[in-house]
Amino acid sequence: MTQARFLRRSWRRACSALARPALALPRPVKRIVALTIDLSLCLFTAWLSFYLRLGEFISITRESEWGTGLLLAAGAACLIALPIFIVSGLYRAIFRYSGLPALQTVGRAVGVYGVLYFSIFTVIGINGVPRTVGIIQPILLLFMVGASRALARVWLSDQYLRILKHAARPKVMIYGAGEAGRQLAGALSNSHEMQVAGFLDDDDRLHGHVLNGLPIYNPADLAGLVETLKINDVLLAMPNINRTRRNAILSDIRSAHVSVRTLPSVMDLARGRVSVSDLRELDIDDLLGREPVMPNHLLLAKNITGKVVLVTGAGGSIGSELCRQILAVSPLKLLLIEQNEFGLYAIHQELEAQLDGRDIALVPLLASVQDEERLREILSTWHPHTVYHAAAYKHVPLVEHNPAEGIKNNLLGTLRTARAAIENEVAHFVLVSTDKAVRPTNIMGASKRLAEMALQALASTQPATRISMVRFGNVLGSSGSVVPKFRQQIRNGEAITLTHADITRYFMTIPEAAQLVIQAGAMAKGGDVFLLDMGQPVKIIDLARRMIELSGLTVRDELNPDGDIEIQITGLRHGEKLYEELLIGEDSETTPHPRIMKAHEDFMPWPALQERLRELMAALSANDVNAIRTIMQRLVSGYTPSEEIVDWVYMEQETELQRGT
Repeated sequence: MTQARFLRRSWRRACSALARPALALPRPVKRIVALTIDLSLCLFTAWLSFYLRLGEFISITRESEWGTGLLLAAGAACLIALPIFIVSGLYRAIFRYSGLPALQTVGRAVGVYGVLYFSIFTVIGINGVPRTVGIIQPILLLFMVGASRALARVWLSDQYLRILKHAARPKVMIYGAGEAGRQLAGALSNSHEMQVAGFLDDDDRLHGHVLNGLPIYNPADLAGLVETLKINDVLLAMPNINRTRRNAILSDIRSAHVSVRTLPSVMDLARGRVSVSDLRELDIDDLLGREPVMPNHLLLAKNITGKVVLVTGAGGSIGSELCRQILAVSPLKLLLIEQNEFGLYAIHQELEAQLDGRDIALVPLLASVQDEERLREILSTWHPHTVYHAAAYKHVPLVEHNPAEGIKNNLLGTLRTARAAIENEVAHFVLVSTDKAVRPTNIMGASKRLAEMALQALASTQPATRISMVRFGNVLGSSGSVVPKFRQQIRNGEAITLTHADITRYFMTIPEAAQLVIQAGAMAKGGDVFLLDMGQPVKIIDLARRMIELSGLTVRDELNPDGDIEIQITGLRHGEKLYEELLIGEDSETTPHPRIMKAHEDFMPWPALQERLRELMAALSANDVNAIRTIMQRLVSGYTPSEEIVDWVYMEQETELQRGT
């Protein structure tokens, strides 16, 4: 079987090698070749027909009656057939596309030829030529000419399509002529997806040289190379460079308007050779992320290793990443609380696949953080050491349109989870908070700030459970992030929708945020409000432009009306802020971790806050939107909601009242 496969492969390669020069010939030359083949077939079939009639091979040079007859029969075949074939259009057809119509044309032409040839050599008769030759030779010629066309179609069309497919592959340049770049070029050499046109490298000593048959170019010439070589993509094969250098390279590539794909980090590639499957779409955190700081493994393990850990909202963006990071430092048990059935199933299946035989119990639990009895039941059964509370409604417009439910989940769910934790003597309780809690303009942010205040007040009443909060901004790739939305719009060729040209946000990768949450919680002493260093804020319109340009497209605007993707400004949504902040006051201090700060935020003592919360719960039960808004404004310092109430239920009720009057 192996030998047969080898022979088939060798045969295909030989056919391909012969087909390429044939297909590359000019059209007039191809016609001359076809005519020469037909001329040879006329001579051959005349000679073969004599053999079939006489049973012996006749030589044209032989001085005999049969030799002279063969010369006459062969000459007549050429003189009659070729003019008929030319007039019939046999040499205008493209052989590789020859099908049934072309064979029908051959049949008609040979039919006309056969009638004339039969008339001369069979009906009239010529000395030295057996009369049956007038019948045998046209039949043989029909078969031979038809077979030659069919063979050309089978051979050339298959090879032609293969060559076309090979030539149509997008051309790419590999940025980086190092080991990763060489391995990637080798992996792509047999790829049906793309063809490598050369390397780009910053080392000017390599420019003009050839590596593995591929030229090495100066990256400064990329824009010209894109035009001359028709480059579609640049593959960034420099996995061990720092983020600052990577960002500088990407900034230079943007002006060339090519799509960029990259290899994972050198750590991700350490297990084996580079392959085409390692290539991935450029993640926007390659542009926005900071140089990563190695986590403090003592802090990561302090409240997790060998302990029972519980995560609420385990199926969400932050909750699921917390679970992954927790699993990496080997807890005794990991309890997953989630009210979304599919979300819980997905994260549980993923974590089970990562166990690698480790003796860690994973317990998926369907539960709502608003169900205090269910929470008490869970905590009293397993007695977790650490609770990470990531469950929350976080989509600003949705919560704005459903304010009561947002407050119930974000505030009361947090309060009930914390009470259950205190009652069951949980050692550490960590709330995942948001920068939208600072001087909020929406219910989502106000509810999260009130949850922080409730935990601060609770923490001051008891020392047993160390309660802390970790506040940070947007995370890249979360369900609420603009990045996946922009990427999908670019992929679909749609306009990117942006709420305001000046809107800015802080960004952080999900893994970094989860690691910092764990490390911050490990430093807690009780009532702490930690702030994560989010780096520099980013204008979302600049982010959109970078994503478009690094996809190999251009922005359509007044300066470039023929661009590919337009950026449309739709207007701020209800409760949306232009700018986000992390600190309410001016008082913050550093911690032993360079990316974690600690804030000192004012809060209301628990007895007074408890009384106000009772009023709020009564308003929530009645869905009294006006009362809810008034109480929230009194409780949360800096909360400035929009004048318009956009609760769906309230708006519909108001509409019905107006109709009734």
